[in-house]
Amino acid sequence: MSSIRARLLTVLVVLCGFLTVTGAPPATAATPAAPSGSLWFDGTPLTVQNGRFTDGQGREVVLRGYNVSGETKLEENGGLPFASVADARTSATALRALGGGNAVRFLLSWAHAEPVRGQVDTAYLAAVTEQMRAFLDAGIRVYPDFHQDLYSRHLFNTGSWYTGDGAPKWAVDAGSYPKESCGICLFWGQNITQNAAVQKAQYDFWHNTYGLQDAFLATARTSMTYLQQHLNAGEFAGIVGFDPYNEPYAGSYDSGQASRTWERDLLWPFYVKFRARMDAAGWQDKPAFVEPNLFWNANISTQKQEGGLLDAGTLGPRYVFNTHFYDQKAISGVLMWGKAADGQYASDLAAVRDRASTAGTTAVVSEFGHPLSGTVSDKAPTVLKAMYQALDSRVPGASWWNNPAASGPVLSGSQWQWDLYNGRHHELMNGNPDKVVTSGDGWNDEDLSAVKLDDSGNVTLRQDARLLDRIYPSATAGTTLAFTYEDRSRDGSATLTWNPVPSSLPNVARLVGSGQYGLLVWRSGGGTAPTELHLPASFPASATTVVSDLGTAYAPPAYTASTPVGVAAEPGGTGSRRLLLTDTDSGVLHYALVTNGATAPSADLLGAARSELAAWAAAHV
Repeated sequence: MSSIRARLLTVLVVLCGFLTVTGAPPATAATPAAPSGSLWFDGTPLTVQNGRFTDGQGREVVLRGYNVSGETKLEENGGLPFASVADARTSATALRALGGGNAVRFLLSWAHAEPVRGQVDTAYLAAVTEQMRAFLDAGIRVYPDFHQDLYSRHLFNTGSWYTGDGAPKWAVDAGSYPKESCGICLFWGQNITQNAAVQKAQYDFWHNTYGLQDAFLATARTSMTYLQQHLNAGEFAGIVGFDPYNEPYAGSYDSGQASRTWERDLLWPFYVKFRARMDAAGWQDKPAFVEPNLFWNANISTQKQEGGLLDAGTLGPRYVFNTHFYDQKAISGVLMWGKAADGQYASDLAAVRDRASTAGTTAVVSEFGHPLSGTVSDKAPTVLKAMYQALDSRVPGASWWNNPAASGPVLSGSQWQWDLYNGRHHELMNGNPDKVVTSGDGWNDEDLSAVKLDDSGNVTLRQDARLLDRIYPSATAGTTLAFTYEDRSRDGSATLTWNPVPSSLPNVARLVGSGQYGLLVWRSGGGTAPTELHLPASFPASATTVVSDLGTAYAPPAYTASTPVGVAAEPGGTGSRRLLLTDTDSGVLHYALVTNGATAPSADLLGAARSELAAWAAAHV
């Protein structure tokens, strides 16, 4: 979310257990089957294999999308991401068609799931399920997150400068915490280290004081059980896993304790317990998306703390290494002058890849972003471009063509955030009718939503579509060896080109021209399913050129099983499209350049570009 404040924070959250339930009675019959359009995969869940997300057809899968939605942190819609299922469907369609996403981190509220201790509100869970189903029906995979920031809204008084979200009122009442005060705090995240009430409440959660952690785990189990029972098999297969706890931090350390030992002695045992609740709720085949200490991999040296779940051993396929990344220097407004540049975050996200690899699993960057208003908003176009660049490859654009083999895996990620109600909230801050918040994201002065509704009620992007709606390899039939995407997004009137085609490939450069392009290199895996790349709206089939060892095409045809290069609709009926590339071999190096820069290129130019790329791939990958 935002500021130095913005990512020093957060915690809590999750629902699913065997508690007494209130609200709507549980369903006893199977949920009706989802529309045929929602059966957009083979009915098997994603698993982690060989350090990658893998689908039931053995393909590497990359998850890209957004957090849905920070509205959950507010009270105006009862802790739900949307005011209605209709709004959820509108959001899901737009997220697919305008934002290019195939996955969402779906926020939930512990406070609303268990408003009374030991009693899970099934009416809330039923509403959550229906809103979640809107995304599954649109062909979007989901991983839920019981979200928390500063432990709980109920720690704060009606006149406070700040607020929180997460734990229910009864959990706060149990603690007799000191009156909250952050002193002179310019950013809301400073409450993490300066607000005694927040610190003590977090400390109590991790030490299971008053049985708080036990209660949370029980609610998590009940909630997961509810979802498993009320989604049909096809829909449940679209649930990727669960994020047990958002941005965990100690509150305060015990004597002699530090970040690493806190992770070892308190955080990791909690994740093991949560994993057991997932198994008991029927989520055995889905990974837990576990986050290290909030301060791990922060890019301000004074905030860096040793950790990253180093003492958890090999996490393996039942866990995903899950972290957030915000440029604290850029958000501060004083620690980074100027704007982000090519390769700005290559080393930061390389650390994520390396930690996941050492842990024997895959990684997801489940939050990243930058404020879109305020004194540092001018940095947003370059900061976000650099973040997406680092998700795509660990190699900066200036050296990518000479060293593509060092790219590493393409990282999955969820941008913060996708909030239809941006600028249109009506939130009574801490329940105070004299402090009605309408601007931005409606919470602690944050404004990071990539989307909003216009005055006619239409979904519109608040950021450059060239930045958000991107080519990425959503499913690779084999092993991804290198990938890059030059989005040509804008910073004001300036076009940001950080990865130009080198002059050593003159025909490729001529083909691309001033257009956008993506280039994927992979080694085939012997399966029968095609490799798939998401095609942005800026790549209509009629203006798309593909140059691959599998074939060349301008305006590629509709995909068939016998078509090596073809275009098909993305599942879910939202109008978005994908490029499908079919090979029938195993262990063979393949490449595919996709660009919208050419207009009716000649067969000679396509052939010359193909020869250049073949020689380049053989020499560099």
